[in-house]
Amino acid sequence: MKKIRIDKLLANLGYGSRRDVGFAVKGGAFAINGAIIRDPGAQIPADAAGATFDGEALDPPSPLSLLLHKPRHYTCSHDEAGLIVYDLLPPRWQRRSPVLSCAGRLDKESTGLVLITDDGDLLHRIISPKHHVWKEYRVTLRDPLQGHEADLFGSGSFCFTNDPSPLKPARWVATAEREGTMALQEGRYHQIRRMFSGIGNHVETLHRFRIGGLHIHDLGEGQYRQLNTEDLETLFSPTGVPD
Repeated sequence: MKKIRIDKLLANLGYGSRRDVGFAVKGGAFAINGAIIRDPGAQIPADAAGATFDGEALDPPSPLSLLLHKPRHYTCSHDEAGLIVYDLLPPRWQRRSPVLSCAGRLDKESTGLVLITDDGDLLHRIISPKHHVWKEYRVTLRDPLQGHEADLFGSGSFCFTNDPSPLKPARWVATAEREGTMALQEGRYHQIRRMFSGIGNHVETLHRFRIGGLHIHDLGEGQYRQLNTEDLETLFSPTGVPD
C-alpha cells in the first residue's frame, strides 16, 4: 500500500500547515491504534487506518466522495459571496488537498442532491456526457401544464432561444396540474428553468432527488454522508436510467 508522511497527510486533510501539525505530532497528538507516533516524517499507510489526532478519529483521507442535501440559498461554489455548500462541511475540509468540488451544480434557488468529491477521475466520469449519468428532478410550475411538454422536451430537437444546438432528449412526466419530474442526461446552465421559460412557463421550485443510481432518500437538508465503493458502483449502474 502507498505510504505518506504524517505531517503531509495532516496538512492535506486541512489540520494546519506542515510546520504546525509537525509541532502537534511531536507533542503527542497523533496516534495509530492508540500508539503515539511523535515523528512527523514517519511514513504510514495512506489510508491512515486506526489513526487519531488530538484524541479524535482522523478525517477520511483522499479520495473522499460525499452525497449532500443542498438547502435553498446555498451556492455550489468556493468563491461566491454568501452561503456556499462547503459551509455545511467541517471548516478544515475547505483546506483539504486535493480540493473538494461539486460534480454537477445546482443553482442557488434549487435544492437536493449534490455530489462532492476530491477524486478528479470520478468528477470527470460524472459530468462527462459520454457516461450518460441521468439526473432526476421534481419540478413545480407557476402555470398549468399544456400537455405537449413530454413530447417537446423528449424530441431531441428542442433548442433555447439564440442557441441552435438542440438539447438531448429529456424525460418529463407530469404528476399534477403544475408538477412533474424531469430526467436529464446533460447539464446546461439553468437548463430546466430555461426549458420551461422557452414555452412561456416558470419554474417555482426545483429539487434534484437522484443522480444515476444514487437517491437522496431521507437525508435531511444540510446533511451529508460519505459514499462507499458500493455507492459509487450504483452511481453508474443501469438502474440509474429512468424508465
